[in-house]
This record gives sequence, structure tokens and C-alpha cells, in this order.
Amino acid sequence: MSKGKQDTGEAAGSVDLAALADVVERFRGKKIALCGDFIADEFQFGEISRVSREAPVLILQHRETQLLPGGGANAANNLADLGAGVLPVTVVGDDAAGNALLEYFRGKRCDVSGILRLRGWTTPVKTRFLAGWPHTRRQQVLRVDRARNDAPPEAVRRQLLRKLRERLEAADVLLVSDYGSGIFSPLLLRDALRARRRKPPLVTLDSRYALTSFTSSGITAATPNEPELESLYGERIVPDTETLERLARATMDTLKLQSLLVTRGKDGMALFERSGRTTMIPVHGSRLAVDVTGAGDTVIAAFTLALACGAKHLEAAHISNFAGGIVVMKHGTATVNAAELLGAIRSEITGAGAADS
Repeated sequence: MSKGKQDTGEAAGSVDLAALADVVERFRGKKIALCGDFIADEFQFGEISRVSREAPVLILQHRETQLLPGGGANAANNLADLGAGVLPVTVVGDDAAGNALLEYFRGKRCDVSGILRLRGWTTPVKTRFLAGWPHTRRQQVLRVDRARNDAPPEAVRRQLLRKLRERLEAADVLLVSDYGSGIFSPLLLRDALRARRRKPPLVTLDSRYALTSFTSSGITAATPNEPELESLYGERIVPDTETLERLARATMDTLKLQSLLVTRGKDGMALFERSGRTTMIPVHGSRLAVDVTGAGDTVIAAFTLALACGAKHLEAAHISNFAGGIVVMKHGTATVNAAELLGAIRSEITGAGAADS
């Protein structure tokens, strides 16, 4: 048996749903500083016209191209759609993808003065090709990733540090979205937090490849998924919840976290708290996701914003579970807005009331 005090799915369902709705209603106006890797998610849509005579490959007839915020930019986009005031600090290239991301967030009336445009830096782009026969649903057939940059120059690091310090003075919470582009380091984060005049803020972390490198960085909570924990420790978790418990507790001890929220796909989420409590939260909605692209960004955005509103970590986890359940039913890199989130929670309240009557 694991050392944590585990709640069953039944116990997890006993959270006060009305309290969750109250938290979501307080989202608007909260200021969230966000530092991390801005990525452009490009979607190339087409129809399969025929098989090439040159090679055994499909020929796609191009129909449409979409470019959406990905990575840390997707987390920022979700925060904005949930009603928060987003204060991003990052680097983009002086290129088409970087310009598109800047224009996108200007259109959302976000403060983009913390986004540095760096000549010679390539904005990371993930291009997904989606195709199908006429009158069928298009599916992803190929993904091409571009740009892996070195760490920015020291002069840029100093600029980032200054901008992050400024935004921390105005923010309720800091969200760190690390996709491995080399923009932010644990050292830069520590330097920014040490200079803060106000009390240390809540800090949430989503790190794709280097979660445990953020030791002594003042992280409050982190939101890895199961495969990221498996990769970090070189161990297989599914369906072994005892292994999950052990690795999660080891991560919490290393980072001195108040909580660790592990997303588990169709198996929902697991929240590990400093008190020793472990709560398994069943997935909200259908277990058959339409598209999981960027779902982790939605989860950390909702989780962070809930904490900024004073929610307990368990309440924030449930709110992010609702948000994640909504977004995976959408195609592509998508967001959840506050109205959708409130609707899902209130629908659950109505369902619970009907079941009790």
C-alpha cells in the first residue's frame, strides 16, 4: 500500500461543487504573470487526392492553414479566455511566427511589452498536417517541429529578469511553462523571486523535460503528466498506482512542493498534497478524447487561476479537471472560457441534485 492517505473516486466526488463555481466566478481580473516558451502551433489542413506515382505516399490537396498559440502561449491564451489579466514574459523570433503570436495577443488586449523580439532567434513552430478523404473527418498524418535554440544571450537574460521582476510586483500568481526552448532557467526564476519586494507569490510549474531541476526555485505546485514522470525516473507507472505514489512523493520532496497534480489521460488526475493526502479524481466527461493537443496547458491555466482566487489545492484540481475534460473534446490547440467551465460545473450540480432527489 502507498504511504499517502488515498481518497477513492467517491470521496473525490464529495467536493463542494457550488464552492468551485464561486471560485470560477472570481477569475475575472486576477493578474497572472507567465514566463515560458511561446510556440506557434501550425495546422495544415488538406484532403487526400491520390497516391503519388513518384513514391508510395499520399498527395494532400491543401485547403487551409491555421496558426494558434502553443506551449506557454497556449497557457497564456487559456488564462485570457478564462478572464485573467495575463502578463507574459518570453522571447520570440523576429520572424513570421513570432510576429503572428504578438499580433494574436495584441488582438486579445494582452500586455505584450514583456515579450522580447530577438533577431536571430527562431520562434519554435510545430506543424501538424491533418488530412482525410472528402466527407470524412481529417486526422493528423504528420508533425514537423522546427527550431531548437540555444539559451538567449546574457544581455537578453538580464532583460527577461528585469521584466519578470516588474510583473511579479503586479501579479497574484506566477505560472512557469517550460517546454525546453532554453529561455528560462531555474536560476533566472530564483533571481526574480528573490528580488520581489512583496511576499513570495504562489508559483506553478509545467516543465516538459526538466521538472526536478527547479529545486530551491520557490515552486508551490507542479502539473506533470504520467509519461513525463515515467521519463524523469525511467520507470513504468500505468496501471501501478503505488509506483505513481512513490514517484510523485519523491518529486514533491525534491521540489518542496505544497502539491503535485498528475494528469493521467483517460484515468483522470491524481493530486498529491503536502499533508500526505492523495486524491484520485476521475476524468470529467468522456474517456474518449477528440484531441489532447495542449490539454496540459489548459489544466495548469485553470489550476493556477483557481489558486490565485484562494481555492484550496483540491478545489483547484477539480476545477482544472473540468477544464481539461472540456478542452479534449475540441479539435486542435483549443481553450476553455469561464462560461463553459461554469456551465460544466453547474450541470454537475444539477445532476447531483437530481440523483439525490
